[in-house]
Amino acid sequence: MKYKLTKNKKTIKEITLYQIEALKDFLNVKKGDLGGWIEKESNLSHRGDCWVSGDAMVYGDAMVYGRAWVYGDARVFGDAWVFGDAMVFGDARVCDNAQVSSNARVYGDAWVCDNAMVFGNVRVYGDAWVSGSAEVTGDARVYGDAWVTGSAEVTGDAMVYGDAWVFGDAIIT
Repeated sequence: MKYKLTKNKKTIKEITLYQIEALKDFLNVKKGDLGGWIEKESNLSHRGDCWVSGDAMVYGDAMVYGRAWVYGDARVFGDAWVFGDAMVFGDARVCDNAQVSSNARVYGDAWVCDNAMVFGNVRVYGDAWVSGSAEVTGDARVYGDAWVTGSAEVTGDAMVYGDAWVFGDAIIT
C-alpha cells in the first residue's frame, strides 16, 4: 500500500471524496504527504508511481495508474483512464471513457471526453476539447479554443489551434 484514505472528506455531485495520504516515499512524494481527492481505492493504483495531488479529484470508475499524475484542480471521472507517464493538471477534465496515456499532457482548461484517446507526446491545453472517438497521437498539439471531435485523427507533428474544428473522419498529420 502506498497511500490511505484519510478522514478528510468533500462532496461533489453527491459523491463523497477522501483525501489521500502517502504511506511511503516515492518520487517527490514523502511518507505523510497529503494528496488529492479520490472516491475509492480503485481510482488510484497502489502500484507504480502514480499520484493525485493538490485539489485534483478522481471519482466514478476512473482510474489513474502507472506513473501518471493528476494535480492542480484537475478532475478525472466517469470511466476515464490516465496512465503511462501522462499528466493531467490545471483545471483540465478527463471524463467519460476517455484515455490519456504515454507522455501526454492535458492542462489549462482543456477537456478530453467521450471515447477520445490522447497518447504519445501530445499536448492538449488552453480551452481545447478532444471528444467523440477522436485520437490525438504522436507529437501533436491541440490548443486555444480548438476542437477535435467525431472520428477525427490528429497525429505526427500536427497543430490544431485557435478556433479550429477538426471533425468527422478527418485525418490531420
